[in-house]
Amino acid sequence: MPELAPIIEIDKVCKSFGELQVLRDLSFTVASGEKLALIGPSGSGKTTILRIIMTLETINGGHIKVDSEHLWHMERNGELLPADEKHLHKMREKIGMVFQLFNLFPHKTVLQNVTLAPILVKGIDKATASQSAMDLLEMVGMAEKADAKPAQLSGGQKQRVAIARALALQPKIMLFDEVTSALDPELVEEVLNVMRRLAVETDMTMLLVTHEMSFAHDFADRILFFDQGQIVEEGPPDVIFTNPQQQRTQAFLKKIIAAGQRI
Repeated sequence: MPELAPIIEIDKVCKSFGELQVLRDLSFTVASGEKLALIGPSGSGKTTILRIIMTLETINGGHIKVDSEHLWHMERNGELLPADEKHLHKMREKIGMVFQLFNLFPHKTVLQNVTLAPILVKGIDKATASQSAMDLLEMVGMAEKADAKPAQLSGGQKQRVAIARALALQPKIMLFDEVTSALDPELVEEVLNVMRRLAVETDMTMLLVTHEMSFAHDFADRILFFDQGQIVEEGPPDVIFTNPQQQRTQAFLKKIIAAGQRI
């Protein structure tokens, strides 16, 4: 039986913001259904690669494939050309992203926030979209807040709605960018519990950028340690967290433990 192609293929990707090179010839693959955690110091390129996969940032070099199709390029008569908006729009439908700062529409209810994209993007009728949205809100423990506005919710509740909203388009890939870092400590666990459930109950491919090391340990099939725009070390959580081989990984984890985090 032939081996399945990875669902994400990053090949020699470079990204700069002005003079600052954020990603340097970055290459890695993600298997379908894999749960991957990206860790490393701030500014190491972790969030940038998620934003590139979500097509929120362009690339300066290299290639990316998602679900065996080029993301930032398109094939025409055997040639690779820069992707047009139509191609990017099609590729975005495969990917959902949950951000650090919720990004909910303040003037719409929780239910409207979750149904808006399926109705507008996929043309799903309102009744079907509402039923699916209620199922998702039930899953994230927010069904009773369906008629509330975001201003009436805690940070943890907003983030759970944001997760339901990203799931509403039924993406093959979910990206989570520091989704608990803006929350008060007592609200972090309710969001992590939703993500644990997603990891266990779905076969969705999930990429997570986080500073919550104990959660990364429990959640991920594989850890990538980023530093200065490159992957310094990768492996299963037990190996990376208990026996890292690279000095930079060791120094980073030592700082994390010194700051009082459990791994």
